[in-house]
Amino acid sequence: MTSGSKLRIVFDPDPSKGVRDTVQLGVDLHNVAATREPDYYPLAFLLEDDAGEVLGGLLGDIWGGWLHVTYLWVARPLRQQGWAMRLVREAERHALERGAHDACLETFSFQARPLYEKLGYEVFGQLEDYPPGHTKYFLRKKLLHHREHRGTQRAHSRAQRTPS
Repeated sequence: MTSGSKLRIVFDPDPSKGVRDTVQLGVDLHNVAATREPDYYPLAFLLEDDAGEVLGGLLGDIWGGWLHVTYLWVARPLRQQGWAMRLVREAERHALERGAHDACLETFSFQARPLYEKLGYEVFGQLEDYPPGHTKYFLRKKLLHHREHRGTQRAHSRAQRTPS
C-alpha cells in the first residue's frame, strides 16, 4: 500500500488460494499476538480406498489447546459403518498428543448431532432458524481436564530441565 493510494472493497466469489492465505495469515498473526498462543496445527484425516479415492474425511485444526473440527464427511454408501466415529476419535487422539484439552465443532439439525453426542460432545449453544426451518448447534467436549493438563505440562517441563 502506498501513501495516497485509494482503497476500494471488491467482491470476489472465488478468491485464489493466495488471497485466502493472505487474509487467514492476517487473522492468525493478530490472534497469536493477542493470546501468545503460537502453536497451530491444521489437520486432515482421510478415508481412502485402495485406489486412493477419498471417500470421507475430517478437516480441522488445533490451536490454543483446542481441537476444532471444521468438516466431517463420509460418502453415503459408507455411512452407518462407524467411519465417522473413527475419524473423530483419531482426530481427538492426535489433538491430545499435541496438548489439546478440549474440542469443539458446529453441526446442523440435519447433520450429525446424535453421532457427536454419542462421542461425548455436549451442546452449549444453538442458533435457531439457520438455515430457515433448521438449527445450528455448537458442541464441545473435554478431552483432558485442565488440572491434568497443567500437571502434565509441569512434569514435561521439569523433565526437559533435568540433566541426563
